[in-house]
Amino acid sequence: MPAMKIRPAKVKDAQSICGLINYYAERGRMLHRSLESVYGSLRKFQVAQADDGAVVGCVAVDIFWADLAEVKSLAVAPNHHGKGLGKMLVKAAVRDARRLGVHTLFALTYEEKFFLRCGFVTIDRDRLPEKVWRECINCPKADACDEIAMMMPVNEKVLRKKPKAAGRKKKKASKPLKRQRKRQRKTAKS
Repeated sequence: MPAMKIRPAKVKDAQSICGLINYYAERGRMLHRSLESVYGSLRKFQVAQADDGAVVGCVAVDIFWADLAEVKSLAVAPNHHGKGLGKMLVKAAVRDARRLGVHTLFALTYEEKFFLRCGFVTIDRDRLPEKVWRECINCPKADACDEIAMMMPVNEKVLRKKPKAAGRKKKKASKPLKRQRKRQRKTAKS
């Protein structure tokens, strides 16, 4: 896979972001966004940039309250599906939410399996505050919404890498130790 860079969106990215979002909106997978609304919320976006400079993915974190934010407008160019780019964008959104001090992320989606693989859990939509539904007025499916609500706690353990001790090389674990750790992870998952 070509190298991808996840970075904060810039003004020059707005048209590409709008194009990605509206590609999926035309297929009924997300809400349309005007170029004006993308410019207005540009600071919320991060983009995936291919090594040729093209924007091939985007995601936004929209804060609703002190402890709640939405992962929204997650889109990956069709020719870049299946390469882990969506998951990279979600990880970037989680890091951004953590940086902002948000405790919980939610997503309204049709891609339940994808978000489950990213660490979200399916929840009853009624658990979300009413103001979450503010954009539903503009949705053609407002009276028969079929999006799935998902949530993820954002804490220090989520997607955290252990820092290396300064000036020390990381020792490789022996094979028996690796097997023991693998068994412990399996047991912890059950």
